[in-house]
Amino acid sequence: MTEHRTVPELMEENDVVDLLIRQHALIRDMFDEVEKASGAERGEAFQRLVRMLAVHETAEEEIVHPYARRKLEGGDAVVDDRLAEEHEAKKLLMEMDKAGPEDSRFMTNLAVLRASVLAHARSEERYEFTQLRARTSQTERRAMAAGLKAAEAMAPTHPHPGVESATKNLLIGTPVAMMDRVRDAIRNAMGKDG
Repeated sequence: MTEHRTVPELMEENDVVDLLIRQHALIRDMFDEVEKASGAERGEAFQRLVRMLAVHETAEEEIVHPYARRKLEGGDAVVDDRLAEEHEAKKLLMEMDKAGPEDSRFMTNLAVLRASVLAHARSEERYEFTQLRARTSQTERRAMAAGLKAAEAMAPTHPHPGVESATKNLLIGTPVAMMDRVRDAIRNAMGKDG
């Protein structure tokens, strides 16, 4: 994969809906990579997937969902449903991360996680993104995409030259710890209080 396709802030999409749909496709590809890998490569591929999920979901929670709550008809219910789906996936992700890719249940759990994450992505695309596109202007969607890219740049999915130590500090530990650090980085970038 070329870097512009795998690094969120370098993706070409300038509409937040297009950008998020593109990231969903990338996440599907990353599940394939974990499935096909073996040994140490599987662990590395899984950590890349965990990091991407942490950055993607946290950016959605901090930027897209609050906007959806305000703009969409029934926005609170739409977002609450998506957050409930995310919660279930996060629980399984935590269990898998703790057990590691050598665990005898890893591939079974990966299949369950994949189904959960992809069903969640389809629900977002159908119930949230469709309405978001219909109820926002191109300017609003471009602004959200710019915000999403800026937020994700604060918490890259892999080290960028010159920021390796900051990246390692941000993206180590449990998935929940990663999500907390990503959330803090996004809020700092956007000038919000925690």
